[in-house]
Amino acid sequence: MKLELRNVKHVHCIGIGGIGVSAIARMLHLQGKRVTGSDMSRSPMTAMLRKLGIRVFFGHRAANVPKDTDLVVYTRAVSRDNPELCAARRRGIPCLSYAEMLGVLSREKYTIAVSGAHGKTTTTAMMGHILRKAKLRPTIIVGGIMADTGTNFVAGRGKYLVVEACEYKKSFLSIRPRIIVITNIDNDHLDYYKNFKNIRCAFAEFAAKLPRGGFLVCGPRDQNLREAVRGTRATVVDFTKSPRIPGLKVLGAHNTKNAQAALAAARVLGVPTKTAERALRTFRGVRRRFECKGAWRGIRFYDDYAHHPTEIKATLRAAREHFGKKKRIWCVFQPHLYSRTRLLMKDFARSFNDANGVLLADIYAAREKDDGRTNSRTLAEKINAYTPALYLGNFPHIASFLKVHVAKGDVVVTMGAGEAYTVFDLIHKNK
Repeated sequence: MKLELRNVKHVHCIGIGGIGVSAIARMLHLQGKRVTGSDMSRSPMTAMLRKLGIRVFFGHRAANVPKDTDLVVYTRAVSRDNPELCAARRRGIPCLSYAEMLGVLSREKYTIAVSGAHGKTTTTAMMGHILRKAKLRPTIIVGGIMADTGTNFVAGRGKYLVVEACEYKKSFLSIRPRIIVITNIDNDHLDYYKNFKNIRCAFAEFAAKLPRGGFLVCGPRDQNLREAVRGTRATVVDFTKSPRIPGLKVLGAHNTKNAQAALAAARVLGVPTKTAERALRTFRGVRRRFECKGAWRGIRFYDDYAHHPTEIKATLRAAREHFGKKKRIWCVFQPHLYSRTRLLMKDFARSFNDANGVLLADIYAAREKDDGRTNSRTLAEKINAYTPALYLGNFPHIASFLKVHVAKGDVVVTMGAGEAYTVFDLIHKNK
């Protein structure tokens, strides 16, 4: 059954505090629909939603789903036996995952979907920033908080929807894009895909969704993209031929490539090159992407979402190039997922060469249970073969260590998809 969004009056969002579902909640709220939701805990995001007038329940209970609910939108992070999801299905209420909801929205607008193992959040934000500066009034949904807007969602009255497209569990296949950007493909989410070939095939399946007259923006000479390039009916646009833009506010060769991809996609839409380049030079990034947290006693703290070996290497390389060879750089790393840590252990071990020292926190489990065979202590031992590393476990211990051992002029980079960013707060609040 095709969902007619205009007929929906009340939407209940399960996991409303998440970076994706919160954007959907805000969009529907701005459209005049009644929106309620639930989450496991309070957060800045739930506080912001409540300030808008959206009712948020904490904890998941069947009774949270209001009687007049027309539609339920849920995050993939909730389990199949979530009491609210089960209650909604028993009552015959249509239930859509976040990705499926993006699919509904993408039917109504000219959609630019930005995908890739690394860089998709920043590239999505860059693309949205260009279109805003070009006065095209896009709607933007990003898996991070854009520094320029202070939000993960921008409501636009124009015809374009710029959306970040996640490959986990093939979620991006729900979207109906006219333009797909693939920044790169790498060996991530192996807990689901099992091997690299399956990952490449998923991206090829996504690219095959493009209609004739659509565009695939990518680096077609990258061997990892060969299946995607061969299988698409769309016009292939090589973003590596876009000019490299000097004077970007975001650091690193990886962000230069992200900017090239955003520029190529913008040119497909007819945005003048000079307009796009000017916009990119004013782009201030996304929170938790080498974000400056502040300073303490002459020590500068940065935070980055990097949680894959490729991302760690790119971020630390950018830091080293920016600060120079003599600067002492500390990395506080919290691994994300037992499966990722186990499957990529050797790659993680060789990823910190541009740091002078690495401090390890316990693994952020997220959706997984402790497998009993993978831990940060073991990872610290592996890293030590290449870079001095120390397992300290929790963030209060790490903060205490830094206070004693880090010197004025040093740089500390906290890393991971979990809660490593809290280290600066622990130090700063306990002067």
